[in-house]
Amino acid sequence: MPRVKNGVAHHARKKKIMEAAKGARGGRSKLYKAAKETVERGMRYAYRDRRKKKGEFRALWITRINAAARLHGLSYSRLMAGLKTAGVDVNRKVLADLAVHDLEAFGKLAELARGPEA
Repeated sequence: MPRVKNGVAHHARKKKIMEAAKGARGGRSKLYKAAKETVERGMRYAYRDRRKKKGEFRALWITRINAAARLHGLSYSRLMAGLKTAGVDVNRKVLADLAVHDLEAFGKLAELARGPEA
């Protein structure tokens, strides 16, 4: 039985890791073991942060909505409760976009949220 060394596959795997480690500093991009650790850690962070990104964007949208709501004399929670009561079904992403790019339309929504007491 001839000996099988698996050299081609090994080089392909190594090349893939070294390509992914480009841009890392020092031995992390030059030495295979260090590069492999760097790439694995980077992949873990990427996986985790793809999920974290959703929460971070939601927090950003809420901050923008709150700032625009306060310009119209409402708090974020009163605005959201008022919109829900008024039956306006607009998500936070769209509200935040309106708050940044179309303050007039956001003002109309704020009036709706304020309700009949205004």
